Amino acid sequence: MKDNFSTGSDNYARYRPTYPDDFFDYLNRIKTGSQNAWDCGTGNGQVAGKLAAVYDNVFATDISQSQLDNAVIVDNVHYSLQPAEKTDFPDNFFDLIIVSQAVHWFDFVKFYAEVNRTAKNNALLVIVGYARDTIAPELDSIVDKLYYNIVGKYWDKERKYIEEGYRTIPFPFEEMESPDFKISYDWTLEHFIGYLETWSAVKHFIKEKGFNPLDLIREELKDGWGQTEKRVVEFPLLLRIGKIKNVS
Repeated sequence: MKDNFSTGSDNYARYRPTYPDDFFDYLNRIKTGSQNAWDCGTGNGQVAGKLAAVYDNVFATDISQSQLDNAVIVDNVHYSLQPAEKTDFPDNFFDLIIVSQAVHWFDFVKFYAEVNRTAKNNALLVIVGYARDTIAPELDSIVDKLYYNIVGKYWDKERKYIEEGYRTIPFPFEEMESPDFKISYDWTLEHFIGYLETWSAVKHFIKEKGFNPLDLIREELKDGWGQTEKRVVEFPLLLRIGKIKNVS
């Protein structure tokens, strides 16, 4: 599992999208138990905090101590520094295992073995993430230039799974159909640029080149944004849900 998010984890917590309430309402309707949940690759704990209102205990893991240091604090959320592929959790323990915007970094074979070991029979595995944002054609084309032309070669190879909507990840579970969801925000240009600066490819670019690639499009973005203070920024959710049958 790669750690691309230890640096700037405070900005990650500030600028990254969070998941909509209707998504969590849906998970609550289909849950098979409410005792223990595992938020794997928790990052800043945004998902763990939501689950804490429904589950007795939420166990949230990450390989970045910096991310955990910036995570939300809730009494029944238990954070630990552990890789997805090998944990100290008991067998047959979880009613829900969820991975948000992180599964593409995992060793699938080892992670799914850990899922099968730690899940209760009929527990749910939820793989969720979000695709690229859309705002308006004139702004989307500028972001395309950043994504493909400026930082394109700096994306990790695992990024392809996001581009393919998580449809091409291995998923050896009894899959459930699910509705479509989207994240929608009214963001200022400053916030949107803050989000773009959390991209892993942007961080790789800065490390190699020594300057921020956003500087190359900042004026274009400002012109395209116009005089409107806030713009609607939307992210389609990527979602796969499975029932876990192959447990120890």
